[in-house]
Amino acid sequence: MAPDKLVYMANQIATYFRSKPHAEGVAGVAGHISDFWEPRMRKQLFDLIADKHEGFDPLVLEAAPAIRKVKETA
Repeated sequence: MAPDKLVYMANQIATYFRSKPHAEGVAGVAGHISDFWEPRMRKQLFDLIADKHEGFDPLVLEAAPAIRKVKETA
């Protein structure tokens, strides 16, 4: 997926959860991405964050450590 599209999608999720109390918003972003994004999308998200890709909503970055990790395959 194009990086900008993935950032846009993650930020849309953050926009929705911004109306919740902060801790609930962070957990909501992490939960939604963990539950509904396929492993390839989550891996790309982690790669973009690790590469310091710009444009992520701060709520996405704060939620990232709680997003389900992608199992590496050999």
